Amino acid sequence: MENKEKNNGEIKEKQAVKKKVDWSGSLIIASLAGAFGSSFLYGYNLSVVNAPTVYIKRFYNESWERRYGRVIDEGTLTLLWSITVSIFSIGGLVGAIITTPIVKFFGRKHTLLINNVFAVMAALLMALCQLAGSFEMLLLGRIVMGIDAGVSLSALPIYLSEISPKEIRGALGQVTAIFICIGVFTAQVLGLPEIFGNESRWPYLFGVIVVPSLIQVGILPFLPESPHYLLLEKNDKSGAEKAFQTFFGKDDVSHELEESEAQRNVKLVSVLQLLRNRSVRWQIITVIITMACYQLCGLNAIWYYTNSIFSEAGISHKLIPYVTLSTSTVEILSAVSSGLAVERLGRRPLLIGGFGLMVIFFAVLTVSLTFQNHAYWLPYLSIFCILAIIASFCIGPGGIPFVLTGEFFQPSQKPAAFMIAGTVNWVSNFSVGLLFPFIQAGLLTFCFLVFAVVCLAGATYLFFVLPETKNKTINEISQAFAKRNKVTLEGQEMSQFPSERKSSEEQEHNFSSTLENGETKNNIL
Repeated sequence: MENKEKNNGEIKEKQAVKKKVDWSGSLIIASLAGAFGSSFLYGYNLSVVNAPTVYIKRFYNESWERRYGRVIDEGTLTLLWSITVSIFSIGGLVGAIITTPIVKFFGRKHTLLINNVFAVMAALLMALCQLAGSFEMLLLGRIVMGIDAGVSLSALPIYLSEISPKEIRGALGQVTAIFICIGVFTAQVLGLPEIFGNESRWPYLFGVIVVPSLIQVGILPFLPESPHYLLLEKNDKSGAEKAFQTFFGKDDVSHELEESEAQRNVKLVSVLQLLRNRSVRWQIITVIITMACYQLCGLNAIWYYTNSIFSEAGISHKLIPYVTLSTSTVEILSAVSSGLAVERLGRRPLLIGGFGLMVIFFAVLTVSLTFQNHAYWLPYLSIFCILAIIASFCIGPGGIPFVLTGEFFQPSQKPAAFMIAGTVNWVSNFSVGLLFPFIQAGLLTFCFLVFAVVCLAGATYLFFVLPETKNKTINEISQAFAKRNKVTLEGQEMSQFPSERKSSEEQEHNFSSTLENGETKNNIL
């Protein structure tokens, strides 16, 4: 009994030591450098066109007049501006589609590095468009930047999920959401009139994109590739062992190598193969619904209303750009809080709770906007609701969908899974940009009820379907979905590892053949 207690104490002590070394320096540097050159740029480019809107439209008008000898009509100008904003999503869709073959051929880390070519190319096109007098360069730069964002939002979560221990996988995955928020905030700061948000310096807003890319290119080459990629795709066991040791901060990584070795004979699956795989059917459905709600939950609509609501509250137009920074500050604080809490509270309560709170605050915002002229304090209630909706989004829906996509699937399935998630993400993003003006024109302030319904539907689905994935291995998560997928865990493993299944069948056949040998039969008898 004493020996048993002693052994338990030693195990707990070892686990405590293990937890202390989980956050290795290399792991932190890899996550920060990867996110700074990837998700940061995505957030930055979502927001960067807002501040110089007036100056960009003026540039379009001047370029058109110089080229065609007449002023551009209002309808064409509006169309050009709509394309400028929405074409970023088209590029993102292209990037999401091409990610699967790129990460397979080049690896996760090298995909992030190569992706910087798109970022630098886009930065040069957009920064030099005014000097060249070509608005087409700005449009082309936006779509190229979208490709960069599409690749990075798929490749980065794969890389982070494969270099992090399961105990901190969720917290590390939240780095993507945190840097998206920091990117939005940085674009708002640099877009202030005193910095680059004026007629003479607005192209510099796009030139700044080069800086995060160059920093990532200067740091990532000195860090290891994903150990799963090295072992499964390159058959480099020595390299995989060193990568595990570097990222996990410990010498004994035999357990991690064994887990990866189990998938050595598994080939990378295509999107079609993944969709046909019954054992991951509900995982795919959950990813699709979560990513769709991530974009369709109405946060983009909130940004559309922010300035008008602040104006109604009596804030002068000159101060509104500075007050708007408060929204980004709330985003960052909420995302950081979520990153700290996700390994304690879990993914499920943060995701469901975030969507649930958004339903409540969207309903209150609809009422306050509808009757804001009836009481002096209602505009301030609207401001509170805006900040509350942003905070609710960032504590869960803002980053956890990317974490779940990395946790639901085997390494051989992740590229295809992220391609599906990325496609849904960018199509939904484009749909919001395209349809929201019509929704807003038709429903006015009641348009927020549409987003409340989306959030309610998402929260309801996740409440009944989503299992908790905190600190769970892929096999444990698969087991949680097994009953809903109507497969046994054994059948699930066979469908995920067909080559292993074949190997097992061959062994069974060989054993049966041996039994048919007369000498063996006699021995048994």
